[in-house]
Amino acid sequence: MPEIHPTAIVSSEAILAYDVVVDAYAIIGPGVSIGAGTHIGPFTRIEGVVTIGERNHIIGQSSIGTPPQDLKFKGERTELVIANDNTIREFCTLNRGTAGGGGITTIGSHNFFMAYSHVAHDCHIGDHTIFANNATLAGHVDVGDCATIGAFTAIHQFCRVGEHAFIGGGSICTQDVLPFVKTVGNRPAKTYGINTIGLQRKGIEPETIEALQRAYRILVRSKLKLVDALARIDDELGNYPEARYLAEFVRGAKRGIIR
Repeated sequence: MPEIHPTAIVSSEAILAYDVVVDAYAIIGPGVSIGAGTHIGPFTRIEGVVTIGERNHIIGQSSIGTPPQDLKFKGERTELVIANDNTIREFCTLNRGTAGGGGITTIGSHNFFMAYSHVAHDCHIGDHTIFANNATLAGHVDVGDCATIGAFTAIHQFCRVGEHAFIGGGSICTQDVLPFVKTVGNRPAKTYGINTIGLQRKGIEPETIEALQRAYRILVRSKLKLVDALARIDDELGNYPEARYLAEFVRGAKRGIIR
């Protein structure tokens, strides 16, 4: 049976795996499903249609699955899905989706949310990301695998953060954030080259890092028109999947990119 503290309130309609631990004063509502090995810390509130996978650790004092902060929301059935092996520190807020935005917010696996992080409605987060303290996503933001979002950084609605992106603390990002690149600044944010040290630490091959550095120089520093820069990346570096991904990411931008 799950280990539930006597002061916790758990709905009889919630589904908890056999070894889930629920600490003091936590509140878990109907519609919640929690997988094996997950630990729900004290004073955590989980409500709405929420699926939490295995081996997640919610330290405490967080609000999980609360309604979206969207004036158009009228109580529709929407969801929050969290995969496996995530750490969610104190006072994080993770909202469900909206009917107009697809109805679901998703969070992958092996992510680390530091205190006071906020994930708004209809966001989609990959795997192995890091959200430093007070990192904040507006609605409809996509965050790629292995991205790092610095403390007190805010991401505008409908923006994308590419894979392996590194955003420095206190940044305001109102356009898409390039993958593999260091981005920092407050209106405007700017890029500062490939995150070489971070990629090395993640085991990316030196040849691939060099190709990404060349692609960055073509994209940002060559003074070519965007369409010509992308064509040159395809022509000269198309045999590197990471360079192709960088080019396709730029092509898919709807709000523009931070350069």
